[in-house]
Amino acid sequence: MGVKGQSQGNPLTYPKHFHLMLLPLITLFLTLPFSHSFDYGDALSKSLLYFEAQRSGHLPYNQRVTWRHHSGLTDGLEQGVDLVGGYYDAGDNVKFGLPMAYTITLLSWSVIGFQDDIAAAGEFNHALEAIKWGTDFLIKAHTHPHVLWAQVGDGDTDHLCWQRPEDMSTSRRAFKVDEENPGSEVAAETAAAMAAASIVFRIINPHYSHLLLVHAQQIWFVNFSKLAIVRREVLFEFGDKFRGKYDTSIPGAKRYYTSISGYLDELLWAALWLHKATGNISYLDYAIENAASYGGTTWDITEFSWDVKYAGLQIIAAMLPLEGKNENDKQTLQEYRSKAEFYICACLNKNNSTNVKRTPGGLLYTRRWNNMQYVSNSVLLLSVYSDHLQSIDQIINCQMGPAGPDEILTFVKSQVDYILGSNPMGISYLVGYGPAYPERVHHRGASTVSYKDYSDFVGCMQGYHAWFVGHAPNPNVLVGALVGGPDLNDDFRDRRDNFAQTEACTYNTAPLVGVFAKFHALENGISISTGEN
Repeated sequence: MGVKGQSQGNPLTYPKHFHLMLLPLITLFLTLPFSHSFDYGDALSKSLLYFEAQRSGHLPYNQRVTWRHHSGLTDGLEQGVDLVGGYYDAGDNVKFGLPMAYTITLLSWSVIGFQDDIAAAGEFNHALEAIKWGTDFLIKAHTHPHVLWAQVGDGDTDHLCWQRPEDMSTSRRAFKVDEENPGSEVAAETAAAMAAASIVFRIINPHYSHLLLVHAQQIWFVNFSKLAIVRREVLFEFGDKFRGKYDTSIPGAKRYYTSISGYLDELLWAALWLHKATGNISYLDYAIENAASYGGTTWDITEFSWDVKYAGLQIIAAMLPLEGKNENDKQTLQEYRSKAEFYICACLNKNNSTNVKRTPGGLLYTRRWNNMQYVSNSVLLLSVYSDHLQSIDQIINCQMGPAGPDEILTFVKSQVDYILGSNPMGISYLVGYGPAYPERVHHRGASTVSYKDYSDFVGCMQGYHAWFVGHAPNPNVLVGALVGGPDLNDDFRDRRDNFAQTEACTYNTAPLVGVFAKFHALENGISISTGEN
């Protein structure tokens, strides 16, 4: 694991002859390799189904993944709080707060950037449901201004058993971060997720959007406002007191989601999302004042993940307008842009030295364990930045030559098409898509007979003996899951015990939602991509 319906969008007004402005981009797309090889709309629909398979709690009447059933209905009871709901992160039955919040941030960014493309594909409501299932839980988990419940379940005991979520007999103890047990990474990521989601719901559900923003700002002010301008004198000592690594306060998270990068990147990430959500200049001031000391303008980064947020926050800062800023602020934002474009160039292999590795088949390759998370995360960033460059009619200057939005989008398409089947193995790494895909996903629920078909209790070790060790395909298809993927040589072994390659995570699929929607719209000549990015 980890460290391992029709719907309509909100009507928008476009410039006269807007469709003519799109013709060059649509023409480019139609001339790209494999332009008609894949059904991106189907991939989008399947990607959103995956989140229904990962649901914890009391499933709704319109649940489409019917092999799942209610689970985790007593989560939080031992601690006297209601922590029912949310998502299981991967193939186990633990609810880890950091990757869950990050998943919601990425899903929200997908909708913010590609809202109308998602609506055009008829998947807007499903995207909202996927986000809200997560944010409803995050609201529950923030039980007090000073308390955030950051984990439900114990990874060590959970991994000793192979049980469907419906049968869990392992510990469901909940863990929190608070004044005495700080957890800056998970608190900041939760604030970022709520801020990003508040943008999504701003027009559709203003009350809910406001509620999310209240929680996001409360988490921020209580935990991180030491250097912020707003309420500085009141919260200086309080914010300083609550700084600390979350996996020190919750040692059980260290084996699964250890924070290698620390929490400074999450602080900048949260500040920039809060700025986007509120327009409050104090959050931007925070990101500018701490840009260098927190690594935002000093780190050259070649990956973006649930742990390392620098590339993502650099992209957000790089897209901020310079108009009305003083010279010092302009300079800092330009430095953010330089680092953001270093990441883009690294993905394109256009830096002189430091680039992202590629497999012989052309896939970005960062590391052995769940490499696809880095691929899918990168294509969201590159797609968003390509749209930004298109909107301002600019290119980037890499060390090995310039790159424009068309070149960036072409590369994104190569990665997406690799995922969907244009690869040496000839399979789709998005489960359930196409004629060939992984059939033995490392996933407790998918690999065990459905509770709907066999409601007898499946014991801890019974699951291992009956379902894990065999080589038969999983009885339930985990549609829309993006597995860890091939190794450095494009090789892939479809075995349940090969968790580095066959386990899927929510944050693998989340960034693909907007990208699939964009390519579906481009292929059909309807892309408008009018989101905020």
